[in-house]
Amino acid sequence: MTSERAVALAIVGGGNMGEALLGGLLDSGWGAADDLAVVEVIDARRAELVSRFPGVHVVDRPPRCRSALIAVKPQDVESAVRAVVAEGATRLLSIAAGVTLATLERAAGDQNIAVVRAMPNTPALVRAGAAAISAGTNAGEDDLAWASSILSAVGTVVVVPESQLDAVTGLAGSGPAYVMLVAEALTEGGVLVGLPRSTARALVTQLLVGSARLLEQTGETPEVLRTNVTSPGGTTAAGLFALERHSVRAAFLDAVNSATQRSRELGAPRS
Repeated sequence: MTSERAVALAIVGGGNMGEALLGGLLDSGWGAADDLAVVEVIDARRAELVSRFPGVHVVDRPPRCRSALIAVKPQDVESAVRAVVAEGATRLLSIAAGVTLATLERAAGDQNIAVVRAMPNTPALVRAGAAAISAGTNAGEDDLAWASSILSAVGTVVVVPESQLDAVTGLAGSGPAYVMLVAEALTEGGVLVGLPRSTARALVTQLLVGSARLLEQTGETPEVLRTNVTSPGGTTAAGLFALERHSVRAAFLDAVNSATQRSRELGAPRS
């Protein structure tokens, strides 16, 4: 890439999420490989990205760019923002956890820089993510649409005020771990009642996939779908009674609330 030509988007950070977004952008036709760059400082990781994404500019420092996706660790965000702005970026999308819009805008400096903050989750790695985005002071509808076009390449995107991003973290950001815990517990339940572990795991995996598709494709509420499989006095009613007796519903409410509060603590200014 010549120094005169600016790429359309520089992805700063070639970790799992950066790679997932890069792959999604290419597969969705968001841009040609030559329009994209990924910045990765680790030599071995850079070599992997070069092999996986022919034609993409894989570099160790930000190139000239019109926009940038910040996908580095929180402690590296401010320096990354300053670097891409120095290379011409006028739009920024940050997926760094806990780094506020105020911090991002302060690092960007220039009042003409549009900044959008996002909270994605790990299912983005398999193009089934759920992300929320929030607009900074100088970001308009066009900037939100731009940010959404990037994240929608790997899943669903919603727009929320920044004040709700901690709640998004507590629900969707941490949510995959809750679901995996349910998967673990259901698998153990299958083993408990006599199923081979491999059989239980296969059934649970398809159970979760199928249930998610029912929610997505039927448009029904979880309450309706639960009622549809619960016959009076039947096996499902007995199982649900056991879950309610052990306050499973309340435990999930508490999990989301606790994770949200922790997200607020981590994002609070340090004295």
